[in-house]
Amino acid sequence: MASFALDLVLWLAGIRGHIPRFDDFRPVPVTPDAGGSHPVRVLAIVIAVLAVVALAVWGTVRIAIGLL
Repeated sequence: MASFALDLVLWLAGIRGHIPRFDDFRPVPVTPDAGGSHPVRVLAIVIAVLAVVALAVWGTVRIAIGLL
């Protein structure tokens, strides 16, 4: 699950296409991105980061309450 989430974040950021997999070492021709997809990627990355931060804060508060 964590590997899928990392792969999804890397794919949304546009980094995934540059990381070769097992036998995929041939260069792929670059196709131009549509102009409207950049804000969507930025929004998806911001949402993912905020979700991780929110879960970290929630977990910290839960641990602190459990220690009291």
